[in-house]
Amino acid sequence: MQADFCFPSGALYVAGRSGTGGMDALRRLVEFIYRRLDAISEIICTLDSHIPCQVFFPGAHLAEDGRPVAPYTTIAAEDYRAGRYRPNPALAAQLGTTAGWLTRQFTDYCERLEAGGKYALQIWPYHCLIGAPGHRLAGALDDARLFHAFARGAANAPELKGDSPLTEHYSIFAPEVATCWDGAPMPRATRNTALLERLLTSDAILVAGLASSHCVAASVADLLAFIRERNPYLARRVILLRDAMAPVVAPGADFTDAAEAALADFQAAGARVLETTDPTESWWS
Repeated sequence: MQADFCFPSGALYVAGRSGTGGMDALRRLVEFIYRRLDAISEIICTLDSHIPCQVFFPGAHLAEDGRPVAPYTTIAAEDYRAGRYRPNPALAAQLGTTAGWLTRQFTDYCERLEAGGKYALQIWPYHCLIGAPGHRLAGALDDARLFHAFARGAANAPELKGDSPLTEHYSIFAPEVATCWDGAPMPRATRNTALLERLLTSDAILVAGLASSHCVAASVADLLAFIRERNPYLARRVILLRDAMAPVVAPGADFTDAAEAALADFQAAGARVLETTDPTESWWS
């Protein structure tokens, strides 16, 4: 829960349909941490960590009139094939490649997103830029994380993701696409197997955060897929704190239904959905 997501002044405020979703989720999570301090052994905060030149930001693409693409635009592979969008030459220069290579890359990237059936390429407002105020954890959550660290002797080290210029990285565990069109590995985009392995040593994995429609959903999907490979019964250890989440809702972009569908899928896979106010005993039932 980073500042850009949690507050109305943030670059990508996760409002939910209530308009206060991000702030409500933050408050409930912070209260939950203090209330359950004795039962929580470790807190792992994941941080979107972006740079200005990335495939999902407006400046990566130019429309036919030569202007950057507006935030919340959805770009399909057909848009690139038809010439409705083209790469920004400045991004090609930044990456040390050509506009032609980048056109093939963006077209291939959109095709693979669409084939995967999870997301189309969504253009987001600039957010969570490394070093900017919006990148840091919301202050109340950071205080709770550090209080817990000193009270329990826990490292509570954050996990960073999302600085690859050529792929989205919603999940903390893996990028959306791992290779470029020519087969080369996607730069700065690797699978976080170490974190997956560490989580499976826990008795319960409590999940909260923003946004339930994107980063939370992608991370839980990857976690449950990893669990299915090891031992499907362990899915019961995954507990989704529904009232400490909210989906992206913005002008022309309401992902509430997608978030609800993801929660239903996770329950069907064996995960449990609880509230932050449910008793600790419910974690083990």
